[in-house]
Amino acid sequence: MFRLEARTATPAWFNIVLPVAAIVAALVLCSGLIALAGAGVFEAYGVMFSAAFGDSYAITETLVRASPMIFTGLAVAVAFRARFWNIGAEGQLLAGAMAACFVGAFPMPGPLAMLLMTLAGAAAGAAVAFIPAILRVNFKVDDVVSSLLLNSIIFYALMALIETVWKDPFSGYPISPPIEDAANFPVLIEGTRLHLGVLVALIAAPLVWLVMTRTVFGFKIKVTGENPQAARYGGIRVERVLVATALFSGALAGLAGVGEVGGVHFQVMSDISPGYGYSGIVIAMLARLNPLGAVPAAIFLAAVMTGAEAMSRATGVPAFLSDVLQGTALLAMLVALLFTAYRLRRVGGRA
Repeated sequence: MFRLEARTATPAWFNIVLPVAAIVAALVLCSGLIALAGAGVFEAYGVMFSAAFGDSYAITETLVRASPMIFTGLAVAVAFRARFWNIGAEGQLLAGAMAACFVGAFPMPGPLAMLLMTLAGAAAGAAVAFIPAILRVNFKVDDVVSSLLLNSIIFYALMALIETVWKDPFSGYPISPPIEDAANFPVLIEGTRLHLGVLVALIAAPLVWLVMTRTVFGFKIKVTGENPQAARYGGIRVERVLVATALFSGALAGLAGVGEVGGVHFQVMSDISPGYGYSGIVIAMLARLNPLGAVPAAIFLAAVMTGAEAMSRATGVPAFLSDVLQGTALLAMLVALLFTAYRLRRVGGRA
């Protein structure tokens, strides 16, 4: 017989081992689905990771896809630290993309256009996140529900715009007019799609880590999330911290949309995000809410997304396996997190 027993302390090496164990467990569990599809497990995974990391072009494509997920992972990690349950990173990303595209369509010098697009996208994402924050603080509305429902509101508002007043007059498809060429983000490596936004995303992770670990604001977020009663007793205005955290989180998610407009698509369309905002939840959990961990977690999920299509073509395994892998990795990580606070102890039987 075994029972769960609370730990007095959690070993530091758990922070590294648990995410790796969750990813390995997800790969092992999903191998059964690959076998059911009639493909070889090692062959399928080999094709998937080769397509993601097999050459320099594949690596740059993986980094391009990881870029928005780094931002959404950071957004969720910051919010969850304060126990503000921001499930709305997808809508905040779309809002950031729309704002960036609107600003980028005006003729202006390139550096100024990129700066204003970035500010507009961050502000739009923050504005969307502000709504569930203020509803929670003032009216005790569940932030999980309100932030999640806002995703649909923003998406359908986007669809209404690009199918009517904001539709590109030179296209038969529901897409917005493109941004000015001067507003396009510079390409870092010629012949690839690796753009300036990818570099910004990689730099953002350590900057957010510094904010969370080396500033008063980061300390207030941590204390508010761990013990709001103690935070209030210590003079911290918990409601203000929650709203400020929501704005910070929403701005990060909005930057994900800016990167997609400025560096990848150069306009807004209905499928500009294949669920990057929801992937941010998986990334934040795999990273254990550590901003630095968001980078490798995002690269792993980007590799799965990038390689799933090649795996499907080569082996016949449905590309939807990437979604299954994401969900399985999240569930595995949640189970793994249980063992950071508890351990199994054998009771009864022989001594």
